[in-house]
Amino acid sequence: MKISLSRWFLALSAIAFLHVAGCAAAAPAGEPVPRIAVAFIEPEKFTDASRAELEPTSAGLLGELRQFIIATRVRYLPENTKLNIRVADIDLAGDFELFRGPEADRVRIAKGVYLPRIALEFELLDNAAMVVKTGKRDLTDIDYQSRGVYPQSDDLRYEKDLLREWLRDEFSDLASGKAN
Repeated sequence: MKISLSRWFLALSAIAFLHVAGCAAAAPAGEPVPRIAVAFIEPEKFTDASRAELEPTSAGLLGELRQFIIATRVRYLPENTKLNIRVADIDLAGDFELFRGPEADRVRIAKGVYLPRIALEFELLDNAAMVVKTGKRDLTDIDYQSRGVYPQSDDLRYEKDLLREWLRDEFSDLASGKAN
């Protein structure tokens, strides 16, 4: 009985392995190769994302910005390229005005003097991993309060607007086939 039980177990294991291997082999065929990588360099030193009062949400803020970049890049990058982004600093729009007292210590005040700013480096590669474009940018927008692109409930509407505008301005000519 032991021999047949071990053969049965071996056959069942082989079938399970082949099923899993078949599913794993089939999945990547329909999915595109990742065309973007976003890295946050020393986020604990970022102007805003490292603040103690934001600690529970810091990873969430960075994750939301990463997902936004990944989703938005489709409009502006050619299919045969890969974009590597290294974010060096994020200074969210507005600031905490602690002099207003303890009841306002978690309220971000948006004024013209508290501009959103994102410092980043990027590298755009073609299919052969050759550099197409590279650079270092300090994104900011002095008119950020006059934009109404995102709903008021989106805490990162100003930063997302900066990133969308940068992707459009930096890469739309490549996506349309025009050269610099």
